[in-house]
Amino acid sequence: MYRAAVEWPTLALLLLCYGGWAIGTTLVAALWLPLGVGLCGLCIALHSSLSHEVLHGHPFRARRLNEALVFPALSLLIPYQRFRDTHLAHHRDAVLTDPYDDPETNYLDPALWQRVPRWMQAVLRANNTLAGRMIIGPLVGQVSFMAADWRAIRAGDGAVLRGWLWHIPAVVLVLLWVGVSAMPLWAYLVAAYLGLSILKIRTFLEHRAVDRASARTVIVEDRGPLAWIFLNNNLHVVHHTHPNAAWYELPDLYAKNRAQYHARNEGYVYRSYAQIFRRHFWRAKDPVPHPLWPWRRG
Repeated sequence: MYRAAVEWPTLALLLLCYGGWAIGTTLVAALWLPLGVGLCGLCIALHSSLSHEVLHGHPFRARRLNEALVFPALSLLIPYQRFRDTHLAHHRDAVLTDPYDDPETNYLDPALWQRVPRWMQAVLRANNTLAGRMIIGPLVGQVSFMAADWRAIRAGDGAVLRGWLWHIPAVVLVLLWVGVSAMPLWAYLVAAYLGLSILKIRTFLEHRAVDRASARTVIVEDRGPLAWIFLNNNLHVVHHTHPNAAWYELPDLYAKNRAQYHARNEGYVYRSYAQIFRRHFWRAKDPVPHPLWPWRRG
């Protein structure tokens, strides 16, 4: 697939994202703080989607230049290098939803599930509804993510430690801005949580536990505001099939090969996020323990 030397749509969107975030923390926050929090939350979610573009090699061909574009940690909580490394590991389709080898899965080994305290089981069950994923999901995910990284650091994993050390100046940069902006720190923390909550809508049912690896990845045929914030990653099977395609190429790829993608993922398709909200806002789509574990991969 042809790659332009400079992908101008992505650069323009980065400017829009940072501009909206800057205005949200200053002019809009001074005008009406809840509106500023909402705008910053949207920009933080968009920044995460742009960080996802960067780790897949956009908008330039130079990795360091790309990563410099998303260096400020707008979400405060997710080190870019850790996001990059875990997400690229997640792109091994043969291990999607694997409780051990897929770093982005929410499934647990059934044997481990049996040892989880009852109160934690209740929390994880709630987290498997869309409402729970949006309300408590950012906290549940962050605690799990940081606990795993802490264990890796204690075991001597230098890459994980470096990821967190590089995260410190990225957070300091953002906090310095917030410190002189019109937005109080507590309000910015709410905005950061809101941004992560919005992202949980996308990741809620991206992958399912079925035997055939190519059928584990969803298509959400949404073309509304959420699809834009997610940079068309709702067409998730298209992204997994063409991980190096830019966000603005995904809809055309899907339109030209719609039947092929439906066959590939065995009809794991939703018409819109509205349909997902209606079906799963209060009702879990999946169990927490992996329903097919242990399984034959592939």
